[in-house]
Amino acid sequence: MLKSKTFFAACAAAAALSTPVPAFAQLPEPVRAMIDAAIASGDEAKVRTVIELARETNPGDAAEIDAILASYETDLAAKAEADAAAKEEAIRTAGLFENWSGKGELGAFRSTGNSSNTGITAGLALKREGIDWRHKLTGRVDYQRSNGATTREQFQARYEPNYKISDRLFAYALAQYERDRFQGFSARYSVSGGLGYDVIVEENMSLSVKAGPAWRRTERIGGLTESNLAGLAELDFDWQIAENLALTQNASAFVQEGSSTFLSETGLQAGIADDLKVRLSYAVEHDTDPPAGAVKTDTLSRVTLIYDF
Repeated sequence: MLKSKTFFAACAAAAALSTPVPAFAQLPEPVRAMIDAAIASGDEAKVRTVIELARETNPGDAAEIDAILASYETDLAAKAEADAAAKEEAIRTAGLFENWSGKGELGAFRSTGNSSNTGITAGLALKREGIDWRHKLTGRVDYQRSNGATTREQFQARYEPNYKISDRLFAYALAQYERDRFQGFSARYSVSGGLGYDVIVEENMSLSVKAGPAWRRTERIGGLTESNLAGLAELDFDWQIAENLALTQNASAFVQEGSSTFLSETGLQAGIADDLKVRLSYAVEHDTDPPAGAVKTDTLSRVTLIYDF
């Protein structure tokens, strides 16, 4: 009986030894070198293309190639996570004057309405994106002198902080200063706060809307000062039509007792260099109850160069 058991054990051992053990085939050295070179380039699209070609031309080595791809994807995910963590930490520890981006604008304008003339225009827009907060600073000047007299003088400056409640919903605050003697006021101050929503968030298109209560103080040229409660609604639309062509549309409405203000500005900009663009824009501003002697609607056509920084 013992001999029978020994015989069967020996047979089983011999059978086990004769069964092939699964193992990766040896990937040809030129193929491995090609994959390693693609990975070293840091170009993910190139890596995936090379690996797919290697799999098609070396079907017997598919398992080893899949293992290389899995290892690459693991390293890629780890690097992306590390980069995201480093970026977030850099944003959180940035100083007050760091992480700002913006654009400067300089050109000419043509106006009709309360004044009909051609002059110079300049603008500056700054933006700072944080983890929870977003800050926007903008300023614009339109100015002209003719025969020793100022025939156009319009200034606007505004600051808008946003707090991100969710991926798309945000709360905003707004402080704005304007001066336009030809519309009948030496200064107009506006403050507002409310909610906004990013309706469209795509790589080539964005649409944001916001609304809330507002307060406005207008100092008229003649010395009269008015303060009013108002409602503010704004729309900001950007569409990257092509690589070097973009359409922008901004609209706002201050609705109040007395003179409400409606503004619409449409722009078309084209890239002419890496950080340089040319922009054509057309703005319409309508005041429902302007001072005596002023017309209700002003239009402004601008041709400007924009430098991104």
